Amino acid sequence: MGEPEASTSNRTVNARTRRLIDSALRTLDAEASGVTALATAIQNGLGASFIDAVELISKARGRVIVTGMGKSGHIGRKTAATLASTGTPAFFVHPGEASHGDLGMITADDVIMALSWSGETAELKDLIEYSHRFRIGLLAVTANADSTLAKNADIVFLLPKAREACPHNLAPTTSSLMQLALGDALAIALLESRGFTALDYSVFHPGGRLGSLLKFVRDLMHTGQRVPLARLGAGMPDAIVEMSAKGFGCIGIVDEREKLVGIITDGDLRRHMRPNLLDARVEDIMTRNPKCARPDQIASEILEMLNSSKITAVFVVEAGKPTGILHLHDLLRAGVA
Repeated sequence: MGEPEASTSNRTVNARTRRLIDSALRTLDAEASGVTALATAIQNGLGASFIDAVELISKARGRVIVTGMGKSGHIGRKTAATLASTGTPAFFVHPGEASHGDLGMITADDVIMALSWSGETAELKDLIEYSHRFRIGLLAVTANADSTLAKNADIVFLLPKAREACPHNLAPTTSSLMQLALGDALAIALLESRGFTALDYSVFHPGGRLGSLLKFVRDLMHTGQRVPLARLGAGMPDAIVEMSAKGFGCIGIVDEREKLVGIITDGDLRRHMRPNLLDARVEDIMTRNPKCARPDQIASEILEMLNSSKITAVFVVEAGKPTGILHLHDLLRAGVA
């Protein structure tokens, strides 16, 4: 008698699971359509505004002041953070606080970027008037061309109309994602136009895993007596002792000018294993022109090199001379890999 009840329960759970999955897919589909519509708009009329905005911000001597209320405000905070971390000085100013003294944070050298889907956010009124009074460039991100914000802006990002993922078409979902995507697109376009590099990025991201990925080789490498080296002409017994003592699974071979000319790895030893191996010289066994790193390279580059070359250690050279060695384990300990 209990079996039908279990079966009914399973059917109820399965039906609920399907409804939840279907809901998630509808949301993702709605939001994806919004991003697609935004991309289409940029290929058409919105592209001109995008170019004008990049040029205005690039020429500004000050910062990008991002502002917005509600969900637009939350997106604005993220946009300001992304701009700042990619080389465009920016910060968020709450429009409500702006009317109570924070307008003093904005200078005539800045550019204001105001987000409002309706373009009629009352709290933006004082910011709009302030931008006119001090001739501060105003970028509007809105879906309403006839709005107060759009009519008073120097440049308008007119977002395409899109249905919210909310079944009531009320909760900002698709619209928020479109604002977020536009902010990201603007930040990356500015980054690329400035030639902002991974090394520049590392200055703003010293912490977390990003910070680890962007550490310099010189910060992680072993130096001095820790570097396993032997000279051309050295016998293999001495080379093997040095390899074993230093524990990196390899040894660098230098010439009379202290230039790195080869490397012997554990793999080289296995490939050359023969009864008279200990009678050989290092130049008979070494691999010439080994892969090397520079002290000023970032750790993520070296991780890619080690992975693609299927090696576990690399010598760090300056002017051809080995100054350090970096092992995959060092990258693991630093949180890079």
